[in-house]
Amino acid sequence: MSIAATFEIEFLQYLDADGKLVRDDLPAIARDIRQLVDLYKQMLFVRVFDGKAVALQRTGKLGTYASCLGHEAAHVAIGSAMQEDDVFAPMYREYGAQFHRGVKPREVLLYWGGDERGSNFSGPAHDFAWCVPIATQCLHAAGSALAFKVRKEPRVAVTVVGDGGSSKGDFYGAINVAGAMQLPLVAVIVNNQWAISVPRTMQTGAKTLAQKGIAAGLECLQVDGNDLVAMRAAMDHAIKRARHGHGGMVIEAVTYRLSDHTTADDARRYRPDDEVKAAWQREPLKRMKAYLMSLNAWTEKEDEDWKAECAAKVDIEVNAYLETKSQPTAAMFDYTWAELPSDLAAQREAVLREDTRHA
Repeated sequence: MSIAATFEIEFLQYLDADGKLVRDDLPAIARDIRQLVDLYKQMLFVRVFDGKAVALQRTGKLGTYASCLGHEAAHVAIGSAMQEDDVFAPMYREYGAQFHRGVKPREVLLYWGGDERGSNFSGPAHDFAWCVPIATQCLHAAGSALAFKVRKEPRVAVTVVGDGGSSKGDFYGAINVAGAMQLPLVAVIVNNQWAISVPRTMQTGAKTLAQKGIAAGLECLQVDGNDLVAMRAAMDHAIKRARHGHGGMVIEAVTYRLSDHTTADDARRYRPDDEVKAAWQREPLKRMKAYLMSLNAWTEKEDEDWKAECAAKVDIEVNAYLETKSQPTAAMFDYTWAELPSDLAAQREAVLREDTRHA
């Protein structure tokens, strides 16, 4: 019996959990200290915003909210590596990527506050809105990538899916067509170890999630998702090769969900405390801060000052959200059809009459 094929999955890491370099062949992003500081500041802003959003939900001022605690390096790397005319098809917690692409924090709050106007965000109009049905966004991204190839446009479609979502047929369908047609699709699997309450080991037998792209004919890479330098280097590589017609790529960002799945969840019911404590020792902001301080590019005072500035910026966004006037009840008809069917149009008119009567 002969061997039909073999494969290896490389693991990319530049900074260890203590912020120390583990290899010397640094990518371009690591040599641009000013940009590294800016990216770290973005991560810290996301952390402050995230904490405030959770507090708003706990005090009844926001609906169910999906925290991104622990994902900051992966998300900021994704958003900062993309060009404006690229297309982003997110899940529902990639705020770091979306802020970089122009989405306002107040719009994120509107969305989680149950107001569809939040989905009409300030980022590029060709980006997709948040996608709660797991992994369906992957197909949207693959379709965009196909359009780019047909039109011969040097653009790239980037999508994000979780470890659980990478076991869905939508994900496999997207990467299969990307491999078969050599589409400019970059699929990032943010492996935070838990698909809500299902551990990664119980929902797939694959040794790595990156290798799922092998069968589709895509280049694959596993990355330390808490290492901003490695994540940005991986994204730069994947987007560049896709943009130049060399096909798509699957990137597995190995990280950890430090929060509950959403504010409707209590992860203490299923996650071991020791596991969470160990994950906090590997979290992304701690290591990036240590690395920048080792270069004398950042100080504790700058860190505290920036946190205070972030808090002030977030408060402005929160107030803008809280001061947004609620939509009338009839608005529920405005986000489902380009042109309402006659029966729904009649219902809308009835609701408007009822609202007018109560007013």
